[in-house]
Amino acid sequence: VMGNNPSNFKGGKRPVEGVSWNDAVEFCNKLSEREGLQRAYSGNGDKITCNFNVNGYRLPTEAEWEYAARGGNESKGYEYSGSNNKDEVAWYYDNSGGETHAVGKKQPNELGLYDMSGNVWEWCWDLFDNSGSLRVARGGSWDGYAGYCRVANRNSYTPEGRSSNLGFRLVRTKN
Repeated sequence: VMGNNPSNFKGGKRPVEGVSWNDAVEFCNKLSEREGLQRAYSGNGDKITCNFNVNGYRLPTEAEWEYAARGGNESKGYEYSGSNNKDEVAWYYDNSGGETHAVGKKQPNELGLYDMSGNVWEWCWDLFDNSGSLRVARGGSWDGYAGYCRVANRNSYTPEGRSSNLGFRLVRTKN
């Protein structure tokens, strides 16, 4: 879609990482156009807006991300996405071997979603707070402490920030 893979760790079904929030927004629009869907995002820089009513790809809101990570209406109230045992569901500093892993090697959560705890932080649409420009990232990563992988944990980065522990997950509004 973008013509290149910026990831530090390439191959198989590994998550794409090394992408900024701005890169993720651009990817969503390009993939939407490629598939004949409506673009969710318009504007540029710090003036990007999202139309949540279109059928194109977008980043989840923080609330959508947490609802999905917790298992939706099937939730069993786990501390991590799909388990209270972090090693069943998350790649983090103590078990990752210093790299990302192919998605689906750990067990899924109640909705069948993989790697919402650990592997890479995932960009969300939301601002971290109302007073700045930092964007929310959720889920923890392969190079962080296990506690960062808790479903309730939040992190933030500048929208231009790129890191080998930072990726994204796509959503689409059901029309």
